[in-house]
Amino acid sequence: MTDTDAQPTKDNGYLLSWLWKNYLHRHKWLLIFSSILMAIEGSTLGLIAWMMEPMFDKAFGAGNESALWAVGLIFAGIFAVRGLTSIGHKVMMTTATQRASADIRTNLLGRMMLQDNAFHQTHPPGYLIQRTQTDVGAINGIWSAFITGAGRDFISLIALFGVAISVDWRWTLVACVGTPLLILPSLAAQRFVRRRSREARDLGARLATQLDETFHGIIPTKLNLLEQYQITKFAHWTRQLVRAEVRAMGGTSSIAAMVDFTAGLGLFCVLIYGGGEIVAGEKSVGEFMSFFTAIGMMFEPLRRLAGLSGRWQMAAAAIERLKELIETEPTIKSPSAALPAPKGVPQIAMQDVHLNYGDVTVLDGTNFVAEAGKTTAIVGASGAGKSTIFNVLTRLVDPQTGSSVVGGVNNRDMSLSDLRGLFSVVTQEAMLFDDTIRENILLDQPNVSEERLEEVLKAAHVSDFLPKLADGLETEVGPRGTNLSGGQRQRVVIARALLRDTPILLLDEATSALDTRSETVVQAALDKLSSGRTTLVIAHRLSTVRDADKILVMDKGKVVDQGSHEELLARGGIYAELYELQFKTKGETAEARALKPLSGLNVSSPKPTRSLMSRIFGRLSGRD
Repeated sequence: MTDTDAQPTKDNGYLLSWLWKNYLHRHKWLLIFSSILMAIEGSTLGLIAWMMEPMFDKAFGAGNESALWAVGLIFAGIFAVRGLTSIGHKVMMTTATQRASADIRTNLLGRMMLQDNAFHQTHPPGYLIQRTQTDVGAINGIWSAFITGAGRDFISLIALFGVAISVDWRWTLVACVGTPLLILPSLAAQRFVRRRSREARDLGARLATQLDETFHGIIPTKLNLLEQYQITKFAHWTRQLVRAEVRAMGGTSSIAAMVDFTAGLGLFCVLIYGGGEIVAGEKSVGEFMSFFTAIGMMFEPLRRLAGLSGRWQMAAAAIERLKELIETEPTIKSPSAALPAPKGVPQIAMQDVHLNYGDVTVLDGTNFVAEAGKTTAIVGASGAGKSTIFNVLTRLVDPQTGSSVVGGVNNRDMSLSDLRGLFSVVTQEAMLFDDTIRENILLDQPNVSEERLEEVLKAAHVSDFLPKLADGLETEVGPRGTNLSGGQRQRVVIARALLRDTPILLLDEATSALDTRSETVVQAALDKLSSGRTTLVIAHRLSTVRDADKILVMDKGKVVDQGSHEELLARGGIYAELYELQFKTKGETAEARALKPLSGLNVSSPKPTRSLMSRIFGRLSGRD
């Protein structure tokens, strides 16, 4: 049994207190005025029950027509007040709760974006989307139902209970004979609903994660014939979710059903006990009708309140998760006394940096210096730690030991905003947002002049393809830029980086996914972008880093060699081996081998094209 199961009352009060302190108190005046109107509406039920006695005894029983008019007007007034106050408090309550929900969503998104890589590796996008949308929606629903419904029904219960006691306290006691029977079963049902609701929330997050992965990976899914696999997997978790939701609803409904059983028992006892007094002439019919109406009306709000207790348990499971996320402190923070960022174009240095992910060593005593205003390339096999260097420099992750120094300042001594404001990053993913090309370039820089924007577009070669687009800069790029080609996406990202105009440029396989023609154009844009900046380049294709001022060779988390292209080739070692692997085949470049005269081909053959193409592709692939 969890703490939540063992102490539901304490937990419920704590969660409500947390909601009030952090979100609802900002809208307290709306809630206060709404509560006043709600109290008026709730009290009208007591007035309706109380008016039964004069209606039966003074109007009907005595045959008094003037009393009948008076009672009728009072009833009309009661229902008019009830309708007006109902509209008023619901509008006010909805305004307050919707604003509070918006505050939670915004705060939650902000907190999640502050978290470091480790957090996002353990919390997939689908899980976070589920928390932001579905869980906040559950809270919003329970706020309206709980505060509006519970407050109104609670006032109604008090008013009706007061009318019942004023008629006969003994009848009231008899009517409540079954109430103690509700306590233990209701507590057990609440614990059951809380557990099932937590289970349903987890399953909902799992389904959201799968949907996110499925839609983002729709092309690999189709190419690998995984449609049925994804459907079967989704159907399995959907069945589990349905099962959990049904069980939670069954528990919620059982709480309200217990009230029905108790109401039936209470009304039976009152009818037998009070009916005898009516027959004996000890009580009037009007008194009995007033009491019976009060008790009858009392059980309906009681039933709704019981149902709300189950719904609250479902919402409490969502609140617990949201509270946990919102209160999760990021492990990477700005220092309390941050040093200013260096001015100008800085030098970058890593000094004996060690970084482990669990038991896996990623950086193992990494040391290097990237000179200010020059281009430093980082090469090595996959898993050597190249991309991790970028993550350490920008403090997406902090190493266990060692330091990263930018312009003479340890990156941990700068605020995160100042540090990351020094870097522009271009990666092979070329991440774009589902917006226009203009917005993807400008982002959070709305005051850029058209002249400056045009300059950036030309430098990044975006102007080359804009005329081919019907809407030009206002073209929607689609989700993740899917409406543009790979080369076009890269040029948009380069334009964005040019506009940022930061002193440090990080290029991570920026042209690896492009065809030769696109690579040539993008490389020209990158050359302009890197001019006058401290540039670090990660590349697998060594052809893109031959002209770097310095090349760092990494292996198993260490810089094992460094120098210019010619120096590294002359020394041999890992770089020379990589170069030989990529550019040499038995002393001959792949390009030269593919393009040298194709001797021995019989071009006068009746089918020369097939033979010619077979030999060309054979040579390119190394099979011929």
